[in-house]
Amino acid sequence: MKSFDAKVVLVTGGSKGIGLACAAQFLAEGARVVISSRSQANIDAALATLPGAVGFSADVSDEAFAAALVQRVEQEVGPIDVLVNSAGAAKRSPPEDLTPAFWRAAMDAKFFSTINVLDPVVKRMAARGQGVAINIIGAGGKVAKPIHLAGGSANAALMLATAGLGNAYAGAGVRVVGINPGLTETGRVAEGMAADAQHSGITVEAAIERSVQKIPMGRMARPEEIADLVLFLASDKASYITGTVITMDGAEHPIV
Repeated sequence: MKSFDAKVVLVTGGSKGIGLACAAQFLAEGARVVISSRSQANIDAALATLPGAVGFSADVSDEAFAAALVQRVEQEVGPIDVLVNSAGAAKRSPPEDLTPAFWRAAMDAKFFSTINVLDPVVKRMAARGQGVAINIIGAGGKVAKPIHLAGGSANAALMLATAGLGNAYAGAGVRVVGINPGLTETGRVAEGMAADAQHSGITVEAAIERSVQKIPMGRMARPEEIADLVLFLASDKASYITGTVITMDGAEHPIV
């Protein structure tokens, strides 16, 4: 018997990067996997590599679309046992180009793209007395970086929401856990490196090299390594872990 036989797992942002790696690993462990993305084309491409999974397009930064996604999954696939929030990434910007609108957009892109799905799912899980929600957040919520202030602030807010909801719903049989990946080999990180390069007046290759040099392990994480932790946290082996955020950054930021 596989670890997640017949469990319904929803992975937002599941068509690429960390989300896609999570979807593939849950599928291999027998789960009934649903992925979501804003782009139907991205979903179709991902499903070609995920035999047996299904995908629904939804812009989860919109509260109504996110609620409709949750409703559709539970009606067409089944009650959600595990939620992995991997959707959303805030754009990066030099501090001099920040505006109130940019800060607000960052909250929509990351914080609300998670909360809009997490809120209805956690409440449904609590009514059933079981469930696990895992938020892929990002190390930018712990360490302020000049070109990632708006997105980092959204991440920091999400860290607090994760801890608070884990505390609030622990008695209802629901666990809420966060993961803060550092640099990971994904398209989003590549976009961030391009913004970093532009801000610093260097090439993208030089920006990547400079960033990797700061990681004591000497490399970026692979999406599959983040997914390994996600599956552990979603499993019964992590049954006493909730209301916390785990950093995976290769010891780049040795802080508590």
